[in-house]
Amino acid sequence: MPNIRALPDQVANQIAAGEVIERPVAVVKELLENSLDAGATGVEIEFRNGGRSYIRIEDNGSGMDRDQAILSIERHATSKIRQADDLLRIGTYGFRGEALPSIASVSRFQLRTRRETEDIGTELLLNGGKLLHVKDCGIPSGTRIEVHHLFNSVPARRKFLKADNTEAAHIIQLTKVYAVANPGTAFTLLENGRLLFNSPACPSLKDRVQEVFGIKLAGNLIPIQKVEGDYRLSGLVSLPGRGRSTRHEMITLVNNRPVSSLTLNHALLESYHAYLPRGRYPVVFLFLELDPGAVDVNVHPSKREIRFRDDARVRGFIIRSLLDKLRGSTEATKPTEVVGQSPAGAPCVANPVEMSPAAYAGPLPNPQSIATTASQRVKVGSPANAFESKETRKNSAPSDWETGWKFIGHVQRGLAVFDSSSGIVVLDRRAAHQRILYEKLESQYRKKKVAAQQLLIPVPIEMDSLGSAHLLDHLDFLNENGFKITEFGRNFFRIESVPAWISPDDAERFVEDLVGLMKEGKLNQEKPIEAFDQVARLACSRAVRLDDSVSDKEMISLVSWLFKCQNPLISPLGKPTYFEIGRNELERRLMK
Repeated sequence: MPNIRALPDQVANQIAAGEVIERPVAVVKELLENSLDAGATGVEIEFRNGGRSYIRIEDNGSGMDRDQAILSIERHATSKIRQADDLLRIGTYGFRGEALPSIASVSRFQLRTRRETEDIGTELLLNGGKLLHVKDCGIPSGTRIEVHHLFNSVPARRKFLKADNTEAAHIIQLTKVYAVANPGTAFTLLENGRLLFNSPACPSLKDRVQEVFGIKLAGNLIPIQKVEGDYRLSGLVSLPGRGRSTRHEMITLVNNRPVSSLTLNHALLESYHAYLPRGRYPVVFLFLELDPGAVDVNVHPSKREIRFRDDARVRGFIIRSLLDKLRGSTEATKPTEVVGQSPAGAPCVANPVEMSPAAYAGPLPNPQSIATTASQRVKVGSPANAFESKETRKNSAPSDWETGWKFIGHVQRGLAVFDSSSGIVVLDRRAAHQRILYEKLESQYRKKKVAAQQLLIPVPIEMDSLGSAHLLDHLDFLNENGFKITEFGRNFFRIESVPAWISPDDAERFVEDLVGLMKEGKLNQEKPIEAFDQVARLACSRAVRLDDSVSDKEMISLVSWLFKCQNPLISPLGKPTYFEIGRNELERRLMK
């Protein structure tokens, strides 16, 4: 075994950079947090090529003198803690003193800074962690840091970066979150010389959300204020029934620090369980304030994850506060979307026209072509033979399952019962309908024969900066497959055509959900078959929950079409379409 020895500072800094600086957005995060900790009331952020070629953060904060500037690039040099106990009561964004030396070790790094009480500023230039010069410079009070050619000194690291649009989207989203966390600070964001947003200091959180996330989103939010002991909750939360398909707008802050917490996420989802349909997520900008000693922010190098001393108490406080607010909202009694779930767990449809089967894949086949009475039997394929070819089935001997199913009736909510030669079959009507719609849509996409419908009046849609970047990146893909969406100003688009299976009334929401898939990396136009699959799954997830008014003939038709599918056993969402209780099992339970 080789002898143990201390690593050179440059190597140690690059190892630290591997933990702290994963991608360009991590550079922006660390430098932005330093600016805010320095008391900046104005911050300007500029980046190029997704941040890989150039990042600039400039602020009007307290700045540094020459000695402090030189010390700032030393590892573990920090102004924010003095002893180990300070880690238990962190009141600033940064505290480890790793950011600047880590960034400087993997880039060409220039720092310019000046205190307000001094006439001359200081400039430092480093390349790959090596200090090239220290000299005087002229600069307004504050700090300006420029990062060039990120990861050039570690080219293997650059290979793991995503496309420029993707990296840019992360930077935009992070800046927006910190802008919301600090409405009293002016934020300016530029990409490749183009102004993305310029938000002056705002008098209220709602004004900042409106400027950064759009008027429409802000209009569906209500304020919340709650104090319980040493816990204080404030912010904006979405009205009942107003949700998104992704968690990107579930923004939680603890002591003004944007964080990721399973405790908070679970509390939010549980609070909205009865107010949003399954698969939808609330929009929240939630600020939780508590004793700094009751939360550990030193869990992960990125400082994004936290740990509460008393998870159960935090969770209970969040749930009680949100439920009180939601129950007291007048919108809770007048929902415009789905506001609850059926006892069986299926979403209750508030607008059946909007989510009708015809709106997504056309009507089911004419029952008259299948049967004339409810007592007629339907020949269906056995689960074991569902994937056999027609030739194989034609040449095989008849078996018991070919005698068919006889429809008996509807039970519970959403279930249908059939009598078979070997027992009783229980069918989930919605799961079966979803499977039929899914395979029909998938077939259209694979054949590139997606029927489109022109909208009489184009539907305007507003996106946040991150969603806009993703939509622009996927416009060609969507417009080649039934949509016609055009850019109509910064962060604004017009939906002019949609596939025939989408209701015009649902066009905007469906596109928003598609953008949600893009944000999660689930809609990759470089892999069209997988992308088509995601679109089809999203469409069929909205299949109407067929109620007990479905006629006997329609049920026979439904089963017939189900067994024409390649995979009739499960829905595209992974749920079984039916199960069978065999005769032996029935006799055993009845002790026959």
